[in-house]
Amino acid sequence: MMRGVAVAVSAVMLGALAGVVAPAARAADAPSGQRVANANACMGCHAVDRKLVGPSFQQIASKYKGDAQASAKLSRKVKDGGSGVWGMIPMPAHQSMSDADIRTVVDWVLAGAPSK
Repeated sequence: MMRGVAVAVSAVMLGALAGVVAPAARAADAPSGQRVANANACMGCHAVDRKLVGPSFQQIASKYKGDAQASAKLSRKVKDGGSGVWGMIPMPAHQSMSDADIRTVVDWVLAGAPSK
């Protein structure tokens, strides 16, 4: 009888552990640009495929497609903030984000914000 209880408890614990590990594994599978965007609160105002407070990352990619200066423009916009390009709601400055993290997010966005 005790062996059956131990097996049942082990199965429950394994299921609980899988519930914790699976989201972490999915997060690790996300592109580095998306992980950096999540870590820096970008997703509070932007979504990959729909407008929230600001435009979707896919809308941004579409707007800047073919613009050789897009990376520099968007990097500056992330660092310094601004308004008027997508409406009257200003984008706050992200002065504390490293230039490397900004480049990672901008490159991901300009690639169309792919999920893999």
